[in-house]
Amino acid sequence: MDIDFSLVLVCLVALCGGLWLLDSLLIKKIRLAAVEKYKLTHEKSKSKNEFEAAVTELEREPLVVEYAKSFFPVLFLVLILRSFLIEPFQIPTGSMIPTLNVGDFIVVNKFAYGVRLPVIGTKIMNVDDPKRGEVMVFIPPHENKYYIKRVIGLPGDSIRYEDKKLYINGDVVEKTYRDEVLVKTSVGDLSGSLSTEFLGDISHPTQHIDAARGRRLRTTWVVPNGHYFMMGDNRDNSADSREWGTVSEESIVGRAIAVWMHKEPGLNLPTFYENRLIN
Repeated sequence: MDIDFSLVLVCLVALCGGLWLLDSLLIKKIRLAAVEKYKLTHEKSKSKNEFEAAVTELEREPLVVEYAKSFFPVLFLVLILRSFLIEPFQIPTGSMIPTLNVGDFIVVNKFAYGVRLPVIGTKIMNVDDPKRGEVMVFIPPHENKYYIKRVIGLPGDSIRYEDKKLYINGDVVEKTYRDEVLVKTSVGDLSGSLSTEFLGDISHPTQHIDAARGRRLRTTWVVPNGHYFMMGDNRDNSADSREWGTVSEESIVGRAIAVWMHKEPGLNLPTFYENRLIN
């Protein structure tokens, strides 16, 4: 079961803030009233040390309120950073190889494509639109979880992908061959090729499987208004818009900007020598 961390964080902030507010408006007044009553009735009948100790105990905040007031600023800061500025994301599959590897931890710029409310995702401020070639995190139309792919088609574009060639609005996208590679798949390593693809001002690596032909029946698409066509850089081993359709503007999470850590599965320690910006 996937945990909605944004929802959990919002609930924790609301709980801690609510307890703090409740204490300020009500519980603190009850404590102070109890202290004043105790002073009137016990100040002369108790020794000075006993009296001061009893007053201190009556003035003490409940433990749950003390924890709430301690955690609230930290949780609130994390909520602001994670909801409106940056969010960490781990690469779960190989669909973006060779750009991103399984186990990469990346930074997602949540501000790049507009400010959105946490949990519900409603945009409250426009900043910029996704550009062709950028790597974007989003929620796909068929599943309520984060995906990461490259922006290929913009609203109104005509996309064609056939015989390992990508066409945008009738023009073939330029790419140059770099080397032979082995592509990891569910059936083992298959021979393939590594190329550099040029999308506008962005150049990035892609890989193809030599034997993969005709896996998808559909080869052409038209991107509706307010939608984007997404593809993985591991072109023959990626579930993307060629299978489940375009991504709506409302489903955008943010732009992937950098890899800051890598961790292999299991008990392996994380490494930081592969840190890099994402093209």
